[in-house]
Amino acid sequence: MDAKEISNGIVGAAVKLALITLLLFFIYQVQSVFIYLLVALVISLIGTPIMNILKKRLKFRHTLAVVTTMIIFILIAVSLIMMFVPLLLSQGQNLSLLNTASMEQDFNNLIFQISSYLNDHNIDAGKLMENSNWTSKINFDLIPNFLNSLIGTLSSFGVGIASVFFITFFFLKDQDLFISISKKILPDQHEDKILSSVEKINELLSRYFIGLLLQLFIVFVLYLIVLLIFGIENAFVIAFLCAVLNIIPYIGPLIGTVLALTLTLLSNLGTDFKTEMLPTAIYVMIGFMVVQLIDNNISQPIIFSNSIKSHPLEIFLVILIFGLLFGVFGMIVAVPIYTVLKVIGKEFFPDNQIIKIFTKNI
Repeated sequence: MDAKEISNGIVGAAVKLALITLLLFFIYQVQSVFIYLLVALVISLIGTPIMNILKKRLKFRHTLAVVTTMIIFILIAVSLIMMFVPLLLSQGQNLSLLNTASMEQDFNNLIFQISSYLNDHNIDAGKLMENSNWTSKINFDLIPNFLNSLIGTLSSFGVGIASVFFITFFFLKDQDLFISISKKILPDQHEDKILSSVEKINELLSRYFIGLLLQLFIVFVLYLIVLLIFGIENAFVIAFLCAVLNIIPYIGPLIGTVLALTLTLLSNLGTDFKTEMLPTAIYVMIGFMVVQLIDNNISQPIIFSNSIKSHPLEIFLVILIFGLLFGVFGMIVAVPIYTVLKVIGKEFFPDNQIIKIFTKNI
């Protein structure tokens, strides 16, 4: 290899690196567009069964079915915004979630009351906390930042909601066009398998996202009932935050329960710790545990078995592996990605014995 070839190789590598850098920079600059596309894709997956029902059972024409489906989504979005956002803003303010200094002061007051209660029972909790100094390590910006980012996301989505619904409309309307274009692009020898995979993935993920929304709604309602039964202030926002955290498999409900206990105690500051705060917190914890038992033994098995055709143990292991590899984000996307891989495996490697075992119900 002469000097000219080496220099050409270096120049080529530099050009490729520059192009990759520019591409990543471009993606970063227009990341909102990719978010809109992803949200629109999920909404279109949820809307496809609705559109099919309108076409098959009510004999709607394709365009009318799409328009009707979009109207349903718009009405749902408007209703949620009118119902959720004002309550989140008002109750968030009442709970001092937007005031980090106030929350830290209340938390320190709560720690003092807990320490006093334990000292009355001959447990030197104050010395233990002083030695570990764990209270100084708590990030009190976590909850207010989470709520502020959530509200900010809703506001930003409000700006881009027209774009999302516009993209969703064409995702639903031009499904046949996308399939036609794909047939021209895809290799002939794999065309049928790829299109069959896409159709099956669309069906499974549609059912999965609908089931997931239903699961979160059921969990939210049950959380809200538990908090209202025990007269917890700001029950709506606490139930909403815990339901959102439930998106994170296994870890989310645990974090939500701890969050609910903390906010319950903070909401009852000023009452007697032994006779009011502690019993109420225990009752809320028991109530949340009952909700999780209902969710784990009824809601989740129904979603996993009926939507993605996977065994709960199989899903647990997949989520655990994705969580170890990619963190919390991996746990959230584990089930959809695993579903896609199962469908592709069945279409392209139908004779593989291992794949047969895992895809026998698909």
